[in-house]
Formats: sequence, structure tokens, C-alpha cells
Amino acid sequence: MAKGRTEMEVGSDGVAVIYVANPPVNALSIDVLFSLKGHYEEALRRNDVKAIVLTGSGRSFSAGLDISAFADIRKPEQLKDHCILIESMTDIFEDAGKPSVAAIDGPALGGGLELSMVCQARISTPNAQLGLTELQFGVIPGFGGTQRLPRLVGLTKALEMMMLSKPINAEEAHELGLVDAVVSPNDLLNDARRWALDICESKRPWVRALYKTDKLESPEVAREILNSARVLSRKQAANLQHPLVCIDAVEEGIVSGPRAGLRKEAMAFQELFFSDTCKSLIHVFFSQRATSKQVPGITDLGLTPRKVSKVAIVGCGLMGSGIATALILSHYPVILKEVDEKSLNAGIDRIKENLLSRVRKGKMTKEKYEKTLSLLTGVLDYEKFKTVDLAIEAVVENVKLKQQIFAELEQHCPSHCILATNTSTIDLNLIGEKTNSQERIVGTHFFAPAHIMPLLEIVRTPRASLQAVVTLLDVGKKIKKTPIVVGNCTGFAVYRMFFPYTQAALLLVDHGMDVYKIDQACTEFGMSIGPFRMTDLVGFGVALATGMQFLENFPELVYKSMLIPLMVEDKRTGEASQKGFYRYEGKRKASPDPEIMNYVNESRRIAGATPDPELLKLDNSAIAEMVFFPVINEACRVLGEGIAFKASDLDIASIFGMGFPPYRGGIMHWADSIGARRICTMLSEWEMKYDQFFKPCSHLLERAGAGLPLSASATMMMNQAKTKM
Repeated sequence: MAKGRTEMEVGSDGVAVIYVANPPVNALSIDVLFSLKGHYEEALRRNDVKAIVLTGSGRSFSAGLDISAFADIRKPEQLKDHCILIESMTDIFEDAGKPSVAAIDGPALGGGLELSMVCQARISTPNAQLGLTELQFGVIPGFGGTQRLPRLVGLTKALEMMMLSKPINAEEAHELGLVDAVVSPNDLLNDARRWALDICESKRPWVRALYKTDKLESPEVAREILNSARVLSRKQAANLQHPLVCIDAVEEGIVSGPRAGLRKEAMAFQELFFSDTCKSLIHVFFSQRATSKQVPGITDLGLTPRKVSKVAIVGCGLMGSGIATALILSHYPVILKEVDEKSLNAGIDRIKENLLSRVRKGKMTKEKYEKTLSLLTGVLDYEKFKTVDLAIEAVVENVKLKQQIFAELEQHCPSHCILATNTSTIDLNLIGEKTNSQERIVGTHFFAPAHIMPLLEIVRTPRASLQAVVTLLDVGKKIKKTPIVVGNCTGFAVYRMFFPYTQAALLLVDHGMDVYKIDQACTEFGMSIGPFRMTDLVGFGVALATGMQFLENFPELVYKSMLIPLMVEDKRTGEASQKGFYRYEGKRKASPDPEIMNYVNESRRIAGATPDPELLKLDNSAIAEMVFFPVINEACRVLGEGIAFKASDLDIASIFGMGFPPYRGGIMHWADSIGARRICTMLSEWEMKYDQFFKPCSHLLERAGAGLPLSASATMMMNQAKTKM
């Protein structure tokens, strides 16, 4: 079945307009590329065609390669054939005897921008977004982008655009020379036609981007820029090779000429396409899209989200003010309630600062700041709650206080209003115990800072209305969050899944391992910070309170270390007190503290644990496994209990909620790359040697026994069982 095509119209002025037609974003599928090549060749053959305009149908030029189509490629020979097609097509466009102009509205990303760069000029609307985003998928540009972009915008900006995978707007593109003119959407096609004819008549230059040199720096300066980019890349992503490969391809073009650069780019693209990193990042891309579109028993029922016109928030501390910021940034009017003027003003000031931060960074104009802030109304009572469609409680983790607030919300909000809590650990049934509205009580667990962190856990109890869940999924997407639907338990999906992260680290310390060695192993694995630095950051008070919640609800799963309580007794409470597992001086600079061994030795004495010399021989990779295999084990419990609906949701939760490295594909995807049997075997060995904390759960044991991936669905398990009967 054909997926997408191009269409061509030839006007009386002799300009052929070729439209990429593959809604919604005009992705470049194999069918589109073949169709595009055919129409270009036809336009070049026809005597009534003087020039060509390339554009996209609708409000998008092209968002780049159709990842779903290319994800089906399994053999290098297939990919090589497609790369040959792309190379021959770009050669035809750039070297044709008739000029072409790209008319860009909306996104021109990845292969879409690369196609536009083989045209002799580019004209865009103010709505255009232009970028080479391939590195976020573990590959490099494959349509000549590593060669043409530096020649159009200069080496420094080209490397920045490719390394960050961050698009630029039309205004910046015009200033850089990537776009030749910015016009209104109504004038786009007519101006592009005239521009193409002007090139024909030598009124405008005939530019072949591949052979431009005026924007390239001297060889000496270029070498410095490239080497600086390599240093920065190794510092920011030590485990990733494809950014360095991209820099190498750019350098090849500068040193040996653009044709040599194109050859290196094509070879590198084909090699990287089959890498584990590319597979993992493509998995993340599709998994993120599926969190709100493929929720079994919810999104497949045909329910339509109800309109949410106004939102109320109770509590405007750090979380409440962050949630309010996210909502007003997405044009939702918000009523913000606090208990007194001082607390309310402090919350509003935090929201103002969140917005002003965007103004200072150039992401928001002062006018937009004022308009956004006008959506916020501060109150000290519930009078204005009678017109809200969604109320979110965001107060401290106190059960009685939350119960009181929900009783008040039930009394003052309309009967259709969704009553949501931002609790991170407390059972929703307990929170709603004093109400008669449990069907409209749902969890909306944001992550701090709520206006920045992308994940939103939507927590559903068995009594919660499916309509409420569908509506919150819609709100989550509109406020630019990645929402995942999870079940109701202590810690929900993310915190419960990652509670063993610090637990395992504490166990290893009690058995002889160095605190800082564990953190180093985790950061080398790809985490931004290790478990002990993270505990310092969130504060020991939060760590102890969360630990007590898990101890109360899952006593058999908790490793009971005395290390943190001993430190709290001495008023070492983390970064806020300037002393935790690290010392903090100046601008939050963390330094190892020799005094920590006093607490470590006492914790070991209380635990009766003997340091294991074998642990001291482990390399960082093995240490990371001892920390993360218990996380995998808990993720399997979360799946087995139905707290999460699918393994890919836990992948997204681990990445966006806890900073698990995306190039590993998420916690369950990484686990499947290792194999359930090996994970199960290692956990069993550690259980025998150290503690029942490592005991494999039934879900993991079943997958290991059946030889199935941990991401295998229940249906797959049943089918596997039937084949053995």
C-alpha cells in the first residue's frame, strides 16, 4: 500500500509546483521519494517548464524521513538502495538545468530541510521551523546536510543545529542565510514562482549550496571549531559515537571537498542506522507517541475528551506554582488558592519568575508575559471554584490535609469537575475516603519543576471515570507533557520503579563498596547524577519520608539501611544543609567528604554486614548492573500488578521521570537487550549472597523461564504457552 506521494501542477508562467503530499507532516516515505524523483525528472523533460517550486501540501513543508517506513528496513542492502536513490535524486535537483526554489511553510526538518538545501533558493513564511534533527534518532543527516548546511550558515552554527537537533525559526534562518526571504503565507507560492523565474532570467544568483565557500572558515579556524565540538560532545555524551561521526563527516567535506564529504556521510548513515543507539532512540520516539494514543481499555473505547475551560489549583508552593505556570503557558485560565495572602503572593511571585526566566532567555516577549500572567487569578476561598472544570490539589504530603481539601472541593466544584491530586506517594483511595466522588478523583503527578519536566503520571483508581482519564490525557498533551496512565499504588510507576535505585546503592555500601564509586558508575552508565548525589539534591527529609511509605506498604522489598538516619541525626540533610553524602561550597559544587566514612562504618556495624572483597573488584559496568537490575525487577512487578499498562510506558517513565539515558531505550528496552534469563540469574545469585532485596519477582521469573522479552504482553505469554501444549 502506497504511503504518500507528490503532486505536480504546471502553470502558464512555466513554473512546475511539486507538492509533497503525505499528511499530517509530509514525512518522506519511500513512496514519496520515488514519486518526487519521478515528478522532478518529468519537469526537467517538459519544454513548457522553465523552473520548479518544491513545497508541501497543507501547513507543513516536510518533517523529514518517515521513521515508521525506514524502521521496517532490516537488511543493509535495502538501506543502501534507498541511499543511492537519495543521492541520485539530490544530484538531479542540484545540478539540473532548470532552477528550483523551496517554498517553506511550517516544519522543514531533517530530510525535509536537506531537500530544500539542494534547491537554488529557499523562501519561507514566518511560521517556518528549520533544523537537522537526525542526531536525536542516533544517526546523522543522510541527504547531504553535513555538507550543505555549513556552507549556507557557517560551521559553528551548522554544528550547533546538528548537535542539538534544535530547529531555528524563519527570522534567524533569514539572518543566517539559510532562507533567502520571509513572506506571508498568502504570498509564499507566488513569490517562490517569481524567484524561480528570476533565477532563469539571471536576475537572481543561481546558487549550488554544495559548492559555496564564502561562509566557511579558514582551515585553521575550522579545525579549532571542529575540535572544540568534539570536546564538548565527549563531555556531554561520553557514551555516544554518532555526534563524533557527524563532526567527522563535516570535517571530511572541508578537508577533502564536498563530494568526499557526501561519501563519508552516506557510509556513516548506513552504519549508524543499524546501531543499538539508533534502534533505542527510534523505540523511544514511537513509545512516547504511544503513551497517550494506545492505552488499552481507555483510548480504544471511542471516548471524546471533555472541554476544560478553567482550572483551579489548591496550594501554590513549588509544585503548585509550577503546575500553574505550565497551564497558563498553554492558555488555560487558572484560579490559584492559598490559605493566606503571604503564601498566595509568594506563589504568584514564583510564577512571575518562571515566566520572566523565559523573557530573559528570549523565549517570550514582555507583551506575551503580561498576557499570560493575566490568565492567573489568586484567591483565598472557594467562591470562584464553582465554574472550574478541573481542580488540582498540590499541598504537602499530609493525608488528613488532603482529605479535608477534597471534601471542600466536592462541596464547591461543579459535579462534572475532575478532582485531581498531585500526590507522589499517597493512596488515592485514602485521599478520597471522606468524599462521595471517588469516580472523579484522579491523580495528576507532575515532576519538579512542573513547568519544565515533561512527564505527567495520570493515576487511575478502579473507581475512576474513564471519561476523566481521557480528558486528562488531552490536557496533558495540550500543556506539552508526555502523559502516561498508571494504576494506584505507593509511588505509582516512576517512584516505585526507581525506589530500589538508592536502596541497592545503600546495600552495596553496607557490603563494602565506596559511595563515590557507585555514583561514578551510574554517571558513566549515562545518568546525569548518581543515587547519592540525587539523594543530596532532593533532601534527606524527603528520602526518609518516602522510605517510610515504602517500608509500610512493601516491607519485604525494602533494604533497611541505617546510613541516612545516622547522617540526619548529625544534621547532615543534603545539599540544603551544605552537607550530605557530599560537601557543598560555592555554587552548589559537590565535593567528596572523607567524614562520610564515619557514618558508613557505623551503618555497616549496625547491619552486621561484612565488606565483600569481591565487590571491590567490580568494574563500573558491573556496579551499574547491581544498581539497575533491582530497578528492572521492580519495573517487572509494576507491570505484573497492572500498575503500568505496557513496558514501553515504563521506558518513557524512566527517561522523562528519572533521567534514564534515552540512548539505551528506557529501562525495559535496555533490560531486553540483556535478556531476562541473565538478569534473573544474577539477581538470584545476589539474593543468596547478600539479601532477599534482590529476589526476582514472578513476572521476571515467568519471562526468563519462557525465554520471552520482559516487554512481552500477556497475549504473547499465552500464545507461547499454547505452542508448548
